This record gives sequence, C-alpha cells and structure tokens, in this order.
Amino acid sequence: MRGLRRVAWIAALMWAWCAAARAQDATPPASQTAAGPLTLRRAIELALQNSKDIQVAKIQASIADHAALISRAEFMPNLYAGSGAGYSDGIPETPGGRAPSVFNMTYTEKVFNEPLRGQGKELQEQARSQKILLEDMKNSVIARTAAAYLELGKVRHSLELLRKEQESTEKILQVTQERQGEGYELPVEVTKAQLTKAQVVQRILQLEGREDELEVFLRNQLGLGQDQVVEVTPEDLPGEAEQEGANLIAMTMQNNTGLRIAESDVRAKEFRLTGEKRGYLPTLELVSVYSLLAKYNNYAQFFNHFQKNNFNAGVQVQVPLFSARTKAAIGLAKVNLDVAKANLSNKKSEVSADVRLKTRRLRERDAAKEVARLELQLAQQNVAVLQSQFGEGKLNLREVEKARLDENEKWMAYLDANFQRQQAQIELLRTAGLLDKVWQ
Repeated sequence: MRGLRRVAWIAALMWAWCAAARAQDATPPASQTAAGPLTLRRAIELALQNSKDIQVAKIQASIADHAALISRAEFMPNLYAGSGAGYSDGIPETPGGRAPSVFNMTYTEKVFNEPLRGQGKELQEQARSQKILLEDMKNSVIARTAAAYLELGKVRHSLELLRKEQESTEKILQVTQERQGEGYELPVEVTKAQLTKAQVVQRILQLEGREDELEVFLRNQLGLGQDQVVEVTPEDLPGEAEQEGANLIAMTMQNNTGLRIAESDVRAKEFRLTGEKRGYLPTLELVSVYSLLAKYNNYAQFFNHFQKNNFNAGVQVQVPLFSARTKAAIGLAKVNLDVAKANLSNKKSEVSADVRLKTRRLRERDAAKEVARLELQLAQQNVAVLQSQFGEGKLNLREVEKARLDENEKWMAYLDANFQRQQAQIELLRTAGLLDKVWQ
C-alpha cells in the first residue's frame, strides 16, 4: 500500500511539472505581450539599455582604457621567461648579444622615463575623452528617442483630427451635390469640395506612413518586438530649458560635450609636451637576468671559469648628451598643443553663439505656440457661435462643417507648433549638456 501511494505521488508530481512546462511554453515573450501606454521616461530608459550605438561607444571607451594601460605597464614589474639554447662554434653568443642559455628569466621595470610617462598620460586623457563621447552618444540617443516619441504622439493626434475632417468633407460634398442638383450651386463648387476631400485623404496617407516609420524606429531603438504595439501618451519634456542668458551660457561652458572633449584634448597635448621637454633628463630602469648555461656551448674553452647558474641585477641608466629626436619631438608637441588650444577657443565661441541662437529659437517657438493656441481658441468659439445659429435655422450644415474643418486645421497647427517648440527645447538642452540631467 505504501508503495502504491509513493507511485501515485510521483505521478501527480510529474503531471504538475508537465502542466507548468506547457504553460510556460504557451506564454509569449515579454516583448510581444500586450503592454500598457509607454511613458516618455520609460522609453528613454529602454533606449539607453538597448541602443547599439551606446554599446559601440562603450567598446570604444574600453579600447581606449586598454590602450592607456599599455604605456602604464612599462612602469610596472615585467617578468619574462624563455630559452636561448642553440649550437655554437667559437665564442658562445646569440644575435641579441646575450650568451646562449638553456633557460633564462628577465625582469624589467622602468622607474624614470619622462617622455614615455608623458605619452602614457596623454593616452589616459584620451581614454577620458572616449568616456565623454560615450555621454554624448547617450544624449544623442535620448534626443532621438524623445523626438520620435513626441512626434508619434503628434502624428496620431493629427490622424484623429484628419479622420474627423474626412467626415466633414464628405458631409460638405454631399450637401454641395444636393444643392447643385437643385440648381443652387455651380459645378465648380462640387469640384472644390471633391478637391478638399482628396487633399484630406492624401494627408491621412502621408501621416499613416510617417506613423509606421516612427513605430519601426522606436521598436528598434527600444528593443521591442516587431509585432508589439507602441502606445504613447501626451507628454511634455520634464524640466525647463529657459534659463537666464548668462546662467545658461555658464552651464553650457561646463557641460557641453564638445567643449569638454576640446579641453581634454588640450590637457592631453600638455602632458605630451611636458614629457617631451623632460626628454633631456636621464632614464632609469631596473633590470635583472637569470641564465642557466650548458657546457656544450664550449664556455670552458673561452673563459677561465664556467658557472651553470648565473644571476645579474642592477639599474640601466641612459644620459642623453645629444638627442636630435628629442628636439624634434618637442617641436611637434608644441604645434599639436597650439592646434588644440585654437580648436578650444573656436569651440567656445561656436558653442556660445549656438546656445544664444537656440535660446532665441525656443522663445520664437513659444510665441508661435501661443499664437496657434489663440487661433485654435478663436476657431472653437466660432464653431460654438455657428452651431448656435444652425440650431436656430439661420445657417446650413455646410457652413457649420466648414467651421469645423477650420477648427481641425487650427488644432493641427497647434500640434505642429507645440512639437516644434519641444524640438527646440531638446536641441537647447543637448547643446547646454543638460539633456540627460532632466531625467535624473
């Protein structure tokens, strides 16, 4: 009886495990399951996690770090083991000048070599520049993602308005055709109504194409499934880019990635020049060699005493008495530093002018948005008045539908003005180096 219970218990456990496995297999991947609306913040987080451009920038930063380590390694202990075994006839020696050995071990460590140290500091500064470029790539991904997200919301809202316009144009066309049949309208009015309807259909098709482009871009950028629906919500950018002119320029001078890279390049060239100028100083290196020699190289025939195990340790010092290379290297380093300083000065002027231009552009977009808002408000009030007159029988349906068409056009103009204002804000935030900080 106990054996039967155990068999039944094992069978029930296996059945439950199989059912769980089937349920897991039936569950679609997370990227293809239905999801709620995607917020702008979440879209940016996904883009930063899945962007291929950021992954490439990280690899390039890692390459720069490893390149800097190569120069630093010369000032760290280095131990090499090998063999110089070979046949010798006559004085035992090798092409490298060392005695033939069955086994040898060499230790080296540079202690004082200022030109090489300067090159190492230059490479370390270049590695820091790659990290700044990585930040710039993140800002670029944020800007592209935010712009696509906001534009997709605008396009979908515009499509809703255009589909309402399509209904209004159909009503206007129907009323115009009826009035023509009754002799109250000329054929040209029917043609105008047909043209208006065709133009609305054309704009709908254009916006549907743009909607598809933006959805494909966002799916690829965010790492979503190809069949997953991208639902966006009406949002505005967090934070404010409108700072006082002097304050914003000061922040830009501290955070702009282009300026930071130019400043890093100047520091790197200064390190290189300092190192090259110290090339007239002596160099010092710790060295140590162990060699295991063999009698078959005829050491006893050419030397008074043969010793199997040999060890040497000491320092290797070189004092430059005359070095044409050092003088040429200093001249080249000076030229490179002058070029880097000139680039930095030009970059400061360029960034200062750019932030002023984009600040003015943002204010212009603010003014355009306010104008579009008031025009929309006026159109809405006009529709309310005409609807009241239509209810009193003073106007026909065509006049009311025309007013609604005008209202929809003002709505779309407002959406365009708002999106252009958001784009100007994104550009200003990126130029000021504040784009990633508004989402922190």
